[in-house]
Amino acid sequence: MAERSTAAVDVADNSGEQPLTAEADQSTADGVAKNREQDTDNDEAQESTGAEGPATTSPPELHSGHKLARRYRLEECVTRLDGFSSWRAVDEKLRRAVGVHVLPADHSRARSVLAAARSSALLGDPRFVQVLDAVEENDLVYVVHEWLPDATELTTLLASGPLEVYDAYQMVSQVSSAMAAAHREGLAHLRLNPNAVLRTSTGQWRIRGLAVNAALRGAGSDTPQRTDTESIGALLYAALTQRWPYENDAYGMSGLPKDIGLIPPDQVRAGVHRGLSELAMRALANDGATASRHESPCTTPEELVKAIGEMPRIRPPEPAFTAPPDYQRTTYQQGSYGRPAASPRVTQPTPVPPPPLQSRTGKALKWAVSALLIAALGLGSWQLADALMDQGGTADDTTNTQTTDGDEKNVPKPERGKPIAISELHDFDPFGQDGSEYPENLPKILDGDPASYWQTSYYESSDFGRLKPGVGVVVDLGKSQDVGKVNVTFIGSTSVELRAAPGDAQSRPTSFDSYDKVAEGAGTSVSLAPKDAVKTRYLLVWLTELPVQADDGRWRGRIADIKVTS
Repeated sequence: MAERSTAAVDVADNSGEQPLTAEADQSTADGVAKNREQDTDNDEAQESTGAEGPATTSPPELHSGHKLARRYRLEECVTRLDGFSSWRAVDEKLRRAVGVHVLPADHSRARSVLAAARSSALLGDPRFVQVLDAVEENDLVYVVHEWLPDATELTTLLASGPLEVYDAYQMVSQVSSAMAAAHREGLAHLRLNPNAVLRTSTGQWRIRGLAVNAALRGAGSDTPQRTDTESIGALLYAALTQRWPYENDAYGMSGLPKDIGLIPPDQVRAGVHRGLSELAMRALANDGATASRHESPCTTPEELVKAIGEMPRIRPPEPAFTAPPDYQRTTYQQGSYGRPAASPRVTQPTPVPPPPLQSRTGKALKWAVSALLIAALGLGSWQLADALMDQGGTADDTTNTQTTDGDEKNVPKPERGKPIAISELHDFDPFGQDGSEYPENLPKILDGDPASYWQTSYYESSDFGRLKPGVGVVVDLGKSQDVGKVNVTFIGSTSVELRAAPGDAQSRPTSFDSYDKVAEGAGTSVSLAPKDAVKTRYLLVWLTELPVQADDGRWRGRIADIKVTS
């Protein structure tokens, strides 16, 4: 913790610039192939206003094909500015694409860049683009980080228009939560702008350049938490309106008209969500100017997370219904299947046979059959009456008994295997430091998409690095109900326990001991069926052993789907 805090202070003290969200700046390339070198022109003009001025050291002479540490092969230069360069490269050892920042070892910011990169790497939070290596070698300092080819910058997303309400809500929720976690570890971003926020193909929002981008540019702030909070407010403002909340144009968006000040997003564009509009105003540096409600401003990411939690939850839009195609009769249904088409030529009329049984013989036969039927009915009725008279009251008793048995058979029994709707999901980490485990990703469990998931933090071993006995998800059924089975789908084989709160619990228990184990299992698709009857409102899906995920080689649990049946 001490090392991270020191590194963050070193980065922050390098410059006395004003809050960077008010400037039309651009970030360095950190993993999206859409970055262009011309984006840096505006940065050069801005960096000249910093306290230490532009670095005088020339960038190292590098070219495509150059190898660093006989491992990282440089492929394409995406940024060259102020004595450093950024590249798309290939890690030939692990055969994957990476990003690399390179600057001379005698660069005025080389020490702070190394310190910031190493501190960011120690955080290990998957919501940030991860720093993979930070090295000083052969008069060069270079920082290697993840490259995300499937991610899209917020700048690119906003080029086609504002985000949908749910997407904007997810963005501000995930970014605020991630920055709150970073500040708890003493790390600030200070260059949080639309180029630094990415959305992956699975819908997860990730942040690149934590501490490193600010160190590369010499950016600093006396109030880093306030600076990052204002940046998140600017991101939300832009996502709702497709306008930058300052007078200058930036990131492909127009600024606000001059001399009118900062106006709420719902006054800039019709149809903006009122709650998100007020949230953006509370985060921006406007003293919480929400005239209609006079809410206090949010000055830290933690306060912003709390404000988001107090808002009514914004649910994802319902999937659009596609009408089925019009019904069309097939050739077979029209009666011509397997038969030749009718010939247009005229055919001779076919003689129609006379109706049956119209002759004298036919009429006599009908009368004879009718007489026999009448006789049979009379005989049967006489035999039935005689049998009932012989049995007397016994027939009544038998009838009553049969009726009673029938009624008992018709009594409805409780239906088994009926789906139970899940009201809410809550992350459950009672043995963790902050008691939270990515709550913003919980809706992915219920979205019906097998490719999306909620995941845990990563650990050094399958048993949570021996730091805790497990983590889990609390399933709220809305009311106490009979539970027959819980089916859980994991990404990777996972060991899991099903635990249940007491049936009379009126509120969600927060203590692990309040949940009793009723079933357990392991695998990628686990069916958890309690041996004894369970009636409860709150179920706990408790992960006890984690798999190694193939995409990052780390131990972490991922839940793609949960279904509950009676």
